[in-house]
Amino acid sequence: MSDVAIRVEHLSKQYRIGKKQERYYTLRDTIADAFTAPLRWVRSRRNGGSPNGGEEDTIWALKDVSFEVKHGEVVGIIGRNGAGKSTLLKILSRITEPTEGRVEIHGRVASLLEVGTGFHPELTGRENIYLNGAILGMSKAEIDRKFDEIVEFAEIEKFIDTPVKRYSSGMYMRLAFAVAAHLEPEILLVDEVLAVGDAAFQKKCLGKMGDVAKAGRTVLFVSHNMAAVEGLCPLAVWLDAGSIMRRGPSRDVIAGYLASGLRPASCQDLRRHPGRTPKSVPILQSVELTDETGAPCALFTVGCTLNIRLALAPPEPLENPFIAIGVNNGIGQRIFTVGNRYGRGHLGAIRGHCQVICTLEKLNLIPGQYSLVITVGTGTAGPGIDTVNDAISFEVLAHDYFGTGRLPEPRHGVVIQDSVWKQVDKEVSSIGAP
Repeated sequence: MSDVAIRVEHLSKQYRIGKKQERYYTLRDTIADAFTAPLRWVRSRRNGGSPNGGEEDTIWALKDVSFEVKHGEVVGIIGRNGAGKSTLLKILSRITEPTEGRVEIHGRVASLLEVGTGFHPELTGRENIYLNGAILGMSKAEIDRKFDEIVEFAEIEKFIDTPVKRYSSGMYMRLAFAVAAHLEPEILLVDEVLAVGDAAFQKKCLGKMGDVAKAGRTVLFVSHNMAAVEGLCPLAVWLDAGSIMRRGPSRDVIAGYLASGLRPASCQDLRRHPGRTPKSVPILQSVELTDETGAPCALFTVGCTLNIRLALAPPEPLENPFIAIGVNNGIGQRIFTVGNRYGRGHLGAIRGHCQVICTLEKLNLIPGQYSLVITVGTGTAGPGIDTVNDAISFEVLAHDYFGTGRLPEPRHGVVIQDSVWKQVDKEVSSIGAP
């Protein structure tokens, strides 16, 4: 038996857009069209358009995509909106036929492409569980063994005999995921369904998908949540405009994907920044990054100095200000937070326009992409008055931080720490002895 679960060869999918709406044709129209069709065809070839005078156009959702997934592999599919991720999964699920190319699938497939995909609205939750199991080729005895576990995971015991058309979107989501994950498919296809549930349910789903992966089953997981993809999928495929841009270890693929959309700028206007949280008072005016010489910079090396210059303009004086700067990595995880309440130096009352500089000495971040979350407030506690997410981005490049000739690697963690080692030859008789 081949160890390949999914083989995709030169897969392409074309859609027609802007198609002219059909109308009722009389016999005279049909005869006239038959005589004018050759002229329309010649005109369209000359103009490079369609036979309908350019009113019909096409778009390639996928173009010449080829890859293999082996049994037991967990692969993340990432890319921007419109990159072709959902189209790929629909073809693998046999919902959509490809325009060109071929797909080989070896194993029983369960798909979760949209909320409640495959559910019959008139049937109850119980009936849909058995229906989906039968579609997967499972016997009633197999479904019986998993039934209680599915219902418990979905948290819909009271509504299991209610038609699913009366379910809320959350109930639909929970049952759909529970059925897809628990009925033991050999291949599980999941498309961005975790965005529907709340945080607790998302965590629960990720845990279950991790269990599915550890059980040796094949998973294709489409998501915009880079942290989830990196944590769940050892491998990833990056799609862009219907073509594969990169594939390989998820950390490397995600780094390339994030870098493709990152155009570091040393200065950012924050007055109308889209990352400002609702109800914030726009105190933050701009942020600028500079190196140890004061020169504007957005590319730093491990161990160098990073200056963050903030321009502020509070509408009312901040008598007891606090400023916090959070550093997030490329997938949105908080690495550390600095603030004037914890660092050296002192900030007095802030009145009118002023500038504040925060210096990060000996930057100990691992090479990668980072962004800042900046908060300004006053008093001793409570939420900030103004917060801007993703205020500015910067990149940290590898450098011989330790002076050993060895460069730090991202796989070693998220920060770099100096350490001192020595060997003690004296025998110690007990813990805590002098």
